[in-house]
Amino acid sequence: MKMALSAQALRVIGCLLEKQVTTPDQYPLSLNGVVTACNQKSNREPVLNLSEMEVQAQLDELVKKHLVTANNGSGQRVSKYEQRFCNSAFGNLQLNSAEVAVLTLLFLRGAQTPGELRTRSGRLHEFSDMNEVEQTLNSLSTREDGPMVVRLAREPGKRESRYMHLFGGEVVEDAASAETVNDNGDLTARVAQLEETVAELQSQLQQLLQKEH
Repeated sequence: MKMALSAQALRVIGCLLEKQVTTPDQYPLSLNGVVTACNQKSNREPVLNLSEMEVQAQLDELVKKHLVTANNGSGQRVSKYEQRFCNSAFGNLQLNSAEVAVLTLLFLRGAQTPGELRTRSGRLHEFSDMNEVEQTLNSLSTREDGPMVVRLAREPGKRESRYMHLFGGEVVEDAASAETVNDNGDLTARVAQLEETVAELQSQLQQLLQKEH
């Protein structure tokens, strides 16, 4: 995807997508509602502590990008915000409920395995089995208008690869994973060097023994 949004902007969109499904009676959200959703401690990674000013700045920017609408209906004392990221009458991006659930979770919690996505998606979409999760990830990664998710390299010791959305620009692997790979490479090089040294010492020892005889 060509769209590149900040982590805070994605948190705002993720919250609006989530609350639209899980608490429809409280949606659209007021500024205070968006702040509370962004900073809640459950189903968020990392947990943030954004101020009203920071969230308002993100909302204003998303309104300019036509990804959020500020609703100022008659009789309303405060603006109410709703997402136009997908499935909007004004937008072109149409997604099914499974695809919305996966992207929402990736926006709110970052890279996750298919198993984690299925476990955490209950209130957004009830996946029938792991095959449906895999099919959803595949459809998001092979869209004609450009991939929306990407499979990351499997971490050492893990059974499943994680997936990450592509709405934040280029995906950078976790530093810890990169360090592990580098450490393994350094270890291999050191072992090879030690083996060469041992072979050289054995050769020298053999030569000395032959001279003595």
